Amino acid sequence: MRIVSLAGGIGGARFLRGLLAATPDSEITVIGNTGDDITLYGLQVCPDLDTVMYTLGGGIDEEQGWGRQKETHVVKEELAAYGVEPQWFGLGDRDFATHIVRTQMLKAGYPLSAVTEALCARWEPGVRLIPMSDDRTETHVVISDGQGRRAVHFQEWWVRMRASVPAEQIILVGADQARPAPGVLQAIADADVVILPPSNPVVSIGTILQIKGIREALETKTVVGVSPIVGGAPVRGMADACLTAIGVDTTAQAVLELYGSPLVDGWLVAEEDAGVRLDGVRIEARPLIMHDVESAAAIARAALDLATELAARPGGSAAPQSGGAR
Repeated sequence: MRIVSLAGGIGGARFLRGLLAATPDSEITVIGNTGDDITLYGLQVCPDLDTVMYTLGGGIDEEQGWGRQKETHVVKEELAAYGVEPQWFGLGDRDFATHIVRTQMLKAGYPLSAVTEALCARWEPGVRLIPMSDDRTETHVVISDGQGRRAVHFQEWWVRMRASVPAEQIILVGADQARPAPGVLQAIADADVVILPPSNPVVSIGTILQIKGIREALETKTVVGVSPIVGGAPVRGMADACLTAIGVDTTAQAVLELYGSPLVDGWLVAEEDAGVRLDGVRIEARPLIMHDVESAAAIARAALDLATELAARPGGSAAPQSGGAR
């Protein structure tokens, strides 16, 4: 089976680990969010790409879900001693090496997709990881605080402010000019099914969908999504702050409507959200908390089973479908 999955950070990476366990013989292509990317200390940092790469390659810090295991922070401490900013974004010594290699290759003229492929050659994540675009995009957040109304990088809002200052707008800068990275549209065209993991629907999945041509390509395929909202709260992180910024309620129903039909053909919700409905979308209720690889694999298997069933219908994803959980 050829599977395409869109992914952001921790939730997406852990879901993908379950997907690999559930279907080890499938060809999986992961389109990774690069809207979180930021330049720090002169280095290009791609948090979501690295989280997927480290998680699937066995190098992630399992407790925090990001960064390297057995990490040290000597460089960070020395930068702080010099008073170098920003001090609120912590990079470990091992993680610095990844960003140094990436930045050197980018400056040598290699596109981000080629650089990502080269980095993955070391980690062997078991999937083909492609950035959503080789073009530079950055998610910025418009806020009003003691310094007035201003735009800050998403990472400053997310990491330093912990999303405590309400976001007035969330903008993917560069989205109007960005094009899908080589291989993205072809992977979607070749896919048997597409899975949307429980990543942040605004700043992870939502950013990928803003790249010209990706949403349109996905609408021709059978797409099953896994709700990132359980019982009115994010499974992890602060997705509620992002949803509020765009005027969307923090519910499985509202996120499904945000994605909408014809993009989504099937939607997995938690058992407590079994009342979710949307015309044209098949809803199924399952336990959705990823306690470990086994529970993540069970969720991934349920998503694949639903996607395979929908794809097998006459007309595939375009076939009439009934709403309601079963």
